[in-house]
Amino acid sequence: MSKDNVKIRDLIGKELLFSDGAMGTLLQAEGLKGGEIPETWNILRPEVLIDIHTRYLNAGSNIITANTFGCNKYKLEHSGYDLDTLTSSGIKLVREAIEKFEQESDSPFSKKPHFVALDIGPLGKLLKPIGNVSFDEAEAAYTEIVKAGTKAGADLLFFETFTDLYDLKAAIIAAKENSDLPIFVSVAPDENGRLLTGGDLEAYVALVEGLGVDVLGMNCGFGPKQFLKFLPVITKVCSTPIIVQPNAGLPKVVNGKTTFDVLPDEFAADELELIKGGVCIAGGCCGSTPEHILASVKLCESALPKVQTETPDEQCDYPKIAITPLEKKNLTVISSYTHAVYFGEKPLLIGERINPTGKKALKQALRDKDINYIINEAIAEEEAGSDILDVNVGLPEIDECEMMETAIEEITAISTLPLQIDTSDVKTMERALRIYNGKPLLNSVNGKQESMEAVLPLAKKYGATIVALTLDESGIPETADARVAIAEKIINKAKEYGIDKKDLIFDSLTMTVSTDINNAAITLEALKKIKETFGVNTVLGVSNVSFGLPLRSIMTSTFFTLAMENGLSAGIINPLDERLMAAYDSFLTLRGFDNQCLRYIEKYSEKSDPYTTQKSPTGQTGVNSNDMLQAMNTGHAVMSTGHANSGTDNMSGRTPLYTAVIKGMIDKAGIECKAMLSSGITPIEIIDNNLIPGLDTVGKSFEEKKTFLPQLLMSADAAKAAFDEIKKYYAENGTKGESKGTVVMATVKGDIHDIGKNIVKVLLENYDYTVIDLGKDVPPETIVDTVLEHKIKLVGLSALMTTTVVSMEETIKQLREKAPFCKVVVGGAVLTKEYADKIGADRYSPQAMDTVKYAKEIFGK
Repeated sequence: MSKDNVKIRDLIGKELLFSDGAMGTLLQAEGLKGGEIPETWNILRPEVLIDIHTRYLNAGSNIITANTFGCNKYKLEHSGYDLDTLTSSGIKLVREAIEKFEQESDSPFSKKPHFVALDIGPLGKLLKPIGNVSFDEAEAAYTEIVKAGTKAGADLLFFETFTDLYDLKAAIIAAKENSDLPIFVSVAPDENGRLLTGGDLEAYVALVEGLGVDVLGMNCGFGPKQFLKFLPVITKVCSTPIIVQPNAGLPKVVNGKTTFDVLPDEFAADELELIKGGVCIAGGCCGSTPEHILASVKLCESALPKVQTETPDEQCDYPKIAITPLEKKNLTVISSYTHAVYFGEKPLLIGERINPTGKKALKQALRDKDINYIINEAIAEEEAGSDILDVNVGLPEIDECEMMETAIEEITAISTLPLQIDTSDVKTMERALRIYNGKPLLNSVNGKQESMEAVLPLAKKYGATIVALTLDESGIPETADARVAIAEKIINKAKEYGIDKKDLIFDSLTMTVSTDINNAAITLEALKKIKETFGVNTVLGVSNVSFGLPLRSIMTSTFFTLAMENGLSAGIINPLDERLMAAYDSFLTLRGFDNQCLRYIEKYSEKSDPYTTQKSPTGQTGVNSNDMLQAMNTGHAVMSTGHANSGTDNMSGRTPLYTAVIKGMIDKAGIECKAMLSSGITPIEIIDNNLIPGLDTVGKSFEEKKTFLPQLLMSADAAKAAFDEIKKYYAENGTKGESKGTVVMATVKGDIHDIGKNIVKVLLENYDYTVIDLGKDVPPETIVDTVLEHKIKLVGLSALMTTTVVSMEETIKQLREKAPFCKVVVGGAVLTKEYADKIGADRYSPQAMDTVKYAKEIFGK
């Protein structure tokens, strides 16, 4: 087969491919100045780009990325350059370099197939609810880029260096809807294997595999040794071909220039280990050069076996390096923005309380658009031990689609649990699948032809795992075998849409025994047969079994235990029902999921016997949900970590305002603060006893990796809502709050990324510091002048690009000369403590809360 006819999809996962290395490092070496937009060189210095591309071709790279990483509307908005022009010129330069190399070079690498990658970086903005850009706006921005690159003739789309899974989801959807090109994605994790907004690597794999990308991987941030630690985490759960592009180590300053500490031979040796560990496309990121790539190619050619061809048609003029394909994983998984949840190991709990069926109070809350009621339910269910939250907001008299979108946004802002999207309305279903931040569980499809044709394409497009109900046009079958037959029909139909049975979870449908004493037995028989016949996971809404009977909790908990024993993978239950939870906890212990009974002992050692608890007026026993919600609203709750009583901070005796702050409940925080002020509590008491302790609690939890950036920022916004009420109080009473000190914040000259700076600004302001925000792309002179004018004691500088750290160094130099009294704290993805020390910073802040701590040291409060 001629290489001219080879498509990249023909080779992915079948032979070893090499991408290129750093672009910014080489552009800097050619004279790119701090503050210049690298993509403008596509027009201003095209000969430099052709030379760089050619050097990587000579090093053996198959995939050459266009100089288009920053081509988006947000990064180019003040540049004076057109996105389409920069993108098309970038693609054209790669194509020109490849054609000339293949036609004129006598290098053996000229016989290889080569491909042009449209390089697409993140927008540099946080998405709502923690940022200012909506999901739809992000998707529209990526659509512009994808259309421009596809039209210009790219061979593949490469979304790289992403740190936010929601941002990445918007990018992938834009790609799927506007191009047929292969989709490569790559994230830049931190030292703990997490992304900026809290997502771990398993959540990343779950999301992007569900969306159907062609290649996934990691790049930037670290040298190859760190990625060797992360790779097994990915390969354990991943079936998709993997790309890895490490930095050439960490940046250092030598004689005033930025260098990297991993030399080509060491880089190549580590790349070889990555390839042996499961990588099928290898390359480099910051600091890597053509020499690093060439060393890797040569080492792999000598150390790895070659692809054995079977027919003359398969012969080619270059050595194909063999790889070991990843084993396909048979995992049923969903995810939130922070973590993945797997079905099959032990029974999971799906909280059922956000569903208006039979719930008058929730129905009224939905009519009133009382989102705080829904948030309180979500918090209660999470703290009671739910693994997943069901979200159903369907009422005939409301706009279900609008309310579903609001509910998803608000719940994911305060909870890290994955959601089950529960709706029969196709419009609501698609909108929810689109804007959900993770891989959702979709409830549901059934055996009706109409249902399968409507639901399955949506589930395939958005990568959902689906609850499949064993009913069809004839209704719910009266026999277990008939329900099994419907399950088989759904499996076969799903396969036609490219959906594997691992992404189907079957509900054999719980019917009440009060109408037919055999209903429970039929359901359990069908459940067991479906699981054993097809090797799939199962789910039931267990409470239906006891409808119409007294003391329903007794019947329901017994049925729940029987269902788990018969192979139930997940139960949709009320987690505030103590009998149900006792049955669940006992089952886990008796079935060996609770090592040494530690979980059971911790949870029940100080509790009274729930079976002797006094009856409520309705005849129920156990914990009353309204009592639990009331306890939460008075501060008697625990900080959510996704598991009840697990490493949480006791908030007993704390006020509702404190609870609102640590939960990120913005509206409630403002209301509670206003009520406290009206009751005569002084602002300083509110701040010292509620707001600062609340922020400190969340900050500590963030540092301990128990909560993540979205929760941190939502808590900051909740505190801000309370502070706003205090400011109003001061204004109305002729006084004002005292600032603890003034801090200047800026993203340095040439850098247009302001995510980190904005996060630090929010936190500082909520600790009552005044922030002078100079914005992004700020010249050193502006920063120095501001410091001198206001006699500033502390400046915070941010840089996210290796091409702009030189501006940070220059800014610090000028501050030392003209304002030696001023301290400087620095942060950004490309920085290390060693680097910060070398450029003269007083403090390196790897986390936003560290800047707050340093401000306390500087100002003494």
